[in-house]
Amino acid sequence: MEITLPYAGIVLLVGPSNSGKSSFLKQQIEKGKILPSEVISSDDYRIRVGDVEFIDWSHRWKDVSESLFDEYQRISQEAFSLMEATIEARCRLNKMTIVDATHLYADDRKRYIELGKKHHVPVMTLVLDVEQEELLERDKLRKNPRGSKRIKQQYQVFKREKRFIKKEGYLASYFISDVSEVEVIRKTQNPLHLEVGNGIDIIGDIHGCYDEMIELLERLGYEKDHQNLYIHPEGRRFLSLGDIMSRGPESLKTMEFFMRHVNENLAYMIDSNHGWKIARWLEGKNVTLNHGDELVEEELARYGETGDITQLKQELKPFLLRAPSHYILTKNNVPTLVCTHAGIKDDFIGKQSYDISDFCRYGDNEGLDETGKPIRKDWTIHHKTSTLIVWGHDPKPKPLVVNNTINIDQGVVFGGELTAFRYPEQEFVAVQAKQDYSGGHNNPLIELKKKRLNPPNIAKFIDGFSVLTEHIGSIKIPKEYALASVDTLSHFTVPIEELVYIPPTMSPTPKPSSIEGYLEHPREAIEYYRSLGINRMVAEKKHMGSRGILYLFKDKEAGRKFVGRETLGVIYTRTGRRFFDIEIEGEILSRINQSLTANDYFNKYETEFLLVDAEIMPWNLKAKELISSQYAHVAENAFLDRSLLKNKLEGAAYNNENLNAWLKEYDEMLVNSQVFKDVFQKYCWEINDLDQIQIAPFHILAHSNETFFDKPHTWHMELNKEFAEMDKLFVETEYMVIDDPASEEEVIRWWDEITSDGHEGIVIKPETFIAKSKGRLIQPAIKVRGRKYLNIIYGMDYLQPGNLTRLKQRNVGKKQKLALKEFSLGVEGIQRLVNGESTERVHECVLGTLAMESDPVDPRL
Repeated sequence: MEITLPYAGIVLLVGPSNSGKSSFLKQQIEKGKILPSEVISSDDYRIRVGDVEFIDWSHRWKDVSESLFDEYQRISQEAFSLMEATIEARCRLNKMTIVDATHLYADDRKRYIELGKKHHVPVMTLVLDVEQEELLERDKLRKNPRGSKRIKQQYQVFKREKRFIKKEGYLASYFISDVSEVEVIRKTQNPLHLEVGNGIDIIGDIHGCYDEMIELLERLGYEKDHQNLYIHPEGRRFLSLGDIMSRGPESLKTMEFFMRHVNENLAYMIDSNHGWKIARWLEGKNVTLNHGDELVEEELARYGETGDITQLKQELKPFLLRAPSHYILTKNNVPTLVCTHAGIKDDFIGKQSYDISDFCRYGDNEGLDETGKPIRKDWTIHHKTSTLIVWGHDPKPKPLVVNNTINIDQGVVFGGELTAFRYPEQEFVAVQAKQDYSGGHNNPLIELKKKRLNPPNIAKFIDGFSVLTEHIGSIKIPKEYALASVDTLSHFTVPIEELVYIPPTMSPTPKPSSIEGYLEHPREAIEYYRSLGINRMVAEKKHMGSRGILYLFKDKEAGRKFVGRETLGVIYTRTGRRFFDIEIEGEILSRINQSLTANDYFNKYETEFLLVDAEIMPWNLKAKELISSQYAHVAENAFLDRSLLKNKLEGAAYNNENLNAWLKEYDEMLVNSQVFKDVFQKYCWEINDLDQIQIAPFHILAHSNETFFDKPHTWHMELNKEFAEMDKLFVETEYMVIDDPASEEEVIRWWDEITSDGHEGIVIKPETFIAKSKGRLIQPAIKVRGRKYLNIIYGMDYLQPGNLTRLKQRNVGKKQKLALKEFSLGVEGIQRLVNGESTERVHECVLGTLAMESDPVDPRL
């Protein structure tokens, strides 16, 4: 007799005492069929909670017997309570648990069935059916006999109950009279697990677009053999996220294709809403075929005119019904990625049940709208684990990455793209649809495109909001900061469709310099990154100007496409305000466009726009009022006042030697005021024509078809050089790489040299644009400002010992947190922009960054 145990779930042993349950389990443990940890024994738990396995209350005085029985009942109650908690924990972890107890009563068994349903694991029973005489004989040999009376009572209950067990809803029930004849077969591998092996290509919703599917497979490297099977030369396999049929032109051909490849172990397919509906229709269930499913019926009818439709239906039906709700891709048996059709909850992963299948087919819905379409809730916000989830079902213009989930349904049947996600490479490959097979009827891509430039509903944001980002999860924007950013947006910024990115704030070194006379020094920045496992860094010269974002279009038609009006672009500040007046901006944009076009930039990179983060100089372009009121005026007054006091002290010092120390102090303070003046003036010059403006790009953020967060900072710096060669408006940024002690010392010498000359300092970054340590985002950049420059930040006398000691107590923790949040919001917004998402989706990231700037923090940091 063969017994197949599930990979996970609850296995109940049923039978009176002495039926051999514990002996059977011990035998299977010795054979290696089950693990000791998988066995939960009521006797063991009685010992665990009450120090005894059994209390014999028979043959005692009545009062003693009753007291002992009560004690046994209390111990048993606590034992079963602890058992159930352990079993439930194992269910949550998707483990198998074998429960060694009598389970003679239906109510005892029922609670485990309910537990299995609650945690979506199967429950099965192993019923040990041993005659009463044998039970009584075995009891005589026990160390602690249960007594014949109790054995007979249990056996009578067992005889009455066993005929109902098969009707109680178990996955399976095995009745065993002789355990020596039992052969246990164990499923040690989760049937939903697929080892990645040489690679798996995950394909989004095909919807009968057979030609596009074949084109995509060929682009992925699959080759057709003599049996018309598509095989990859490197042994890769492909996996469909479901909905391979309906809506499109060749559902039948696509289903037959997948059925053949799945049967040959060359491909996989998961369940989906359309697949489930067609399967039930093939079963003869009363199903209304609509939303493109009726086209499958029409295709089958045409097939029946020339082929055996009955045979085809019989083959397709089990193929569709066997499709699992999801697959889990593993690397060396470690789960790393989940494939599902419409969504999945974290606690569903790796399990199977009706409710899980239903969720995976349809996602998280809350009824239908007035047109009969489902109202979809965002299930992705509840995904908390590091496991990547790839799904489809809900068409998006481009792959949508949200909270460690990726939607790869790009609406091929609606004229969009058919997308594949190559794993483990984590690369996207897509082919364009040959046409819109929907005829434009209820086309979600058209609807999304129509609404893309719709202004956001600001009312959604004024009470506070949250933005879900890929790298640090949900970022909450409190109401008071949201209101401030909405006010800024309403009165001061460029139009919201042009305001696609706000650069993040940047933190100084996390610790003050340990070197005497220095507040900031490169050593602390380098040590910060090294402590987090970052051994290769880039040091860039920090320009002293004003941050500017350049959103540049290939031509005015491209401007109309992306912002709704004819324009060559816009240049704005990190607060969203227009950088130049309209006339000057127009001249600059026209000149840059001519230079980029002359160098064939837009055609070379196949892009319709260019998004650049830059520093624009001179400083006085945007800071005239600040320079006049806060720097020039202060410098002049300080120099005059200190010169006057010094002259007076020099005269008085002839008669009073005690004033010499005071005179020396004012000598130093006079030098400080001159340094203060020299530093800010270094970054100011008169502007008589455009050639005197300097734009130093340091992040090439995006083209219309891709972002560049995967590129190292060295790549950005080298492309910066190309811009400098295209037009004199652009200036090159000096940089150095830090990858060993020698290069570290060279960078420090360079920093010391340029800051001694009055330059602001440098920015030190990990080589990678997005850097993480132990899965957590770390500071994307740290600014290290020079001793002279910090005069205009902390005051001209900040280096006096008492002042410097106080300043070294500064706390940059809040600044660092803001920097991470704003960086994550910026990356998220640009990804949404390139993916063709709506203005509202892009703008909530911009609004979030503007709101973060309302959070009070020391402005000198």
